[in-house]
Amino acid sequence: MADARLAWLPATELAAMIRRKKVSPVEVVDAALERIEKINPRLNAFVTVTGAAARREAKAAERALGKRSARLGPLHGVPFSVKDLVNTKGVRTTFGTPFYRDNVPTEDAPMVERMKTAGAIMLGKTNTPTFGWIGATHNLVFGITRNPWNLERTPGGSSGGASAAAAAGLGPLHIGTDGGGSIRIPASCAGVFGHKPSRGLVPATGNHPPVGGGSARLFTNGVLARRAEDLLPASGEDYLKSLRPGVKGLRVAYTDDLGFVEAVDPEVRAACARAAGAFRELGCKVEDVKPGWPSPREAWGEIFCGGIATRMAAYLDRPNDIEPGLRRIIEATLKNPSTKYVQAWFDRLAWWQHPRAFFEKYDLLLTPTIACPPFAVGLDNPTQIAGKPVEPYAWIPFTYPFNVTGQPAASVPCGFTKDGLPIGLQIVGRRFDDAAVLRASAAFERARPWAQHRPVLE
Repeated sequence: MADARLAWLPATELAAMIRRKKVSPVEVVDAALERIEKINPRLNAFVTVTGAAARREAKAAERALGKRSARLGPLHGVPFSVKDLVNTKGVRTTFGTPFYRDNVPTEDAPMVERMKTAGAIMLGKTNTPTFGWIGATHNLVFGITRNPWNLERTPGGSSGGASAAAAAGLGPLHIGTDGGGSIRIPASCAGVFGHKPSRGLVPATGNHPPVGGGSARLFTNGVLARRAEDLLPASGEDYLKSLRPGVKGLRVAYTDDLGFVEAVDPEVRAACARAAGAFRELGCKVEDVKPGWPSPREAWGEIFCGGIATRMAAYLDRPNDIEPGLRRIIEATLKNPSTKYVQAWFDRLAWWQHPRAFFEKYDLLLTPTIACPPFAVGLDNPTQIAGKPVEPYAWIPFTYPFNVTGQPAASVPCGFTKDGLPIGLQIVGRRFDDAAVLRASAAFERARPWAQHRPVLE
């Protein structure tokens, strides 16, 4: 039996231990696979487990440690998972839909290839809704993924399998994608850390079948993990070194109302306000603000839903293989004139001027990640927030705006509701200033440690 404690260690610590031969890649991979076998049936986080291949690669990684000539990558022997929207060579990739139930890609997506080149070992694929269309995780191929903190609640989405796996200790690193909040939403729901890099920093190619047009401008790939230090994109910058200085002196704005937010749950509002106070303790100059921005919801929705609708239009003659809510979106979107899609593109570019001017004054913006706690499994969206009926997507007003702009944004766990459900704080930075977002995430984690919190699943 493998050492179960290994399943809870961060990737950075595991990588260092493996290099110093304090633990072997075989032990690390065995610990992850044993925990997946034990816990995953209750969560349905993993939909495909590549255990045999992972163990072969772990043995090869262990042999490499004994060779002086071997060039070891920074993640040598560290396990990771891949969201089922992302292509994996020789491993089934369904995109959460019956139309691709038996799809086996012939090559890895660039992010997967880079993880492997860095020495990481893939454990398998995690669940996602069809083409990532909602912020919950269920589909007609694999069913519902459940939140480790409460099995009757959603772990968010569309990277909900990844967030559930991270929260439950089913490996340290989990690749997700984000076109409207799909890394940050589940990070908030499952009480883990998630980073949406600046658009263009991490390749988003090799994801679900290309939808083309402007919708590709919304998406990026990133990682969910249990520790902030593991949210490190590949670039020429030494991110681990950049985490150390802290955030003293940074100009930070906090708001729970960007100008168009319909409702925020009182517990979420209170927890995030307290979390913003921690940045004052860290030496930041924090201001409570109300930006008063107009909503980019229509522009984002037309681009996001337009891309999915275009991709799914050919399958409308198989209605039983498309979720009712998704089918309604497809049918409604296809009725729009083409000029509406083009106008949304222009509106997206115009809306960027609001945060652009705002970030001339502030280094970081803090908001709640989502407007409510995790809702019941099986629902596509919550029907109300704080007793107020809300429309679909109204519960994610803080996430999708920064897909419109392409700015870096992370979600960090900042508290619990009275029912024991996690709450996330969003940290947004200037375009390509991912280092500041990651530094702030790590500083907040040091000020408000989280790793000791684990869902009870034994």
